[in-house]
Amino acid sequence: MQFLYDPNTGREQLRIEGENYKYLFKVRRFKKGDSVLLRNLKDSFAYRYKIVEIERRYAEIVLLEKEISNLQPRGYLQLIWCIVDMKVVEKTLPMLNQIGVSKITFVYCDRSQKNFRPDFARFEKILINSCQQCGRTDLMELETLSNLDEVSERYGNFAVLDFGGTLEYEEVSTVLIGCEGGFTDREREKFASHRKIGLDTEYILKSETAAVSIAAKLLI
Repeated sequence: MQFLYDPNTGREQLRIEGENYKYLFKVRRFKKGDSVLLRNLKDSFAYRYKIVEIERRYAEIVLLEKEISNLQPRGYLQLIWCIVDMKVVEKTLPMLNQIGVSKITFVYCDRSQKNFRPDFARFEKILINSCQQCGRTDLMELETLSNLDEVSERYGNFAVLDFGGTLEYEEVSTVLIGCEGGFTDREREKFASHRKIGLDTEYILKSETAAVSIAAKLLI
C-alpha cells in the first residue's frame, strides 16, 4: 500500500480507526513513534504523520510534514459506458483506475438491464482502495445519465467503439462503449455522424474487456 486515505488528512492531529487501524496495527504491525503517509485524494500533498498513541480500537497521530507529490493520469479519458451488471463494474473499476481513466459516465442503452443501479458509495470505496495500492493521487469522477440523448446533449463530441471502426485514435478523449450484445441498429443510426473507432481483433469482446482494452490503447 502506497499511502492511507483519510478524508480529514491535512489536520494537525487525526484519530485512526476502523479498517485503517486494523491495517496499520494488525497487518503491518506499526508501533508508537513510527511515521505513516496519508492522503485525502483532493489536494496535491502527501502528509506524513507520527503515531503518538495506540489504544485498543484507535490510535492518535500528529502531522510531521507535507510535501507536493502527484501521481495522476498522463492524459484525460472519459468512458461513456452503457450499463452492465454492477458486479462486472466492481471487478473492472480497479483496472480502469490503474490505467488512468479520468471519468466514467454510466448510461442506460437499449440493451442495458434497467434493474442495474450503480452504487457510487461502493464504487468510491473500491477506487480509494485501488488508489492506495497503485499510488494514484486523485479520485476518478463518476456519474449516471438516463439515456443516450442526455449523453448527446452533454457530450456532443465523442467517439463510438464498435466493429469496423478506425484504428487511428488521435484526439480521442471521450469514448462510448456498448453493453453486452453491443449497440442496436437504432443506436448506430443515432450516432452515424460520430467518429467510429475499433480494436484490432476479430473476437467478440465482453463490454468490460472492450473498456479496459481501449483505455489501455489510449492512455498507456
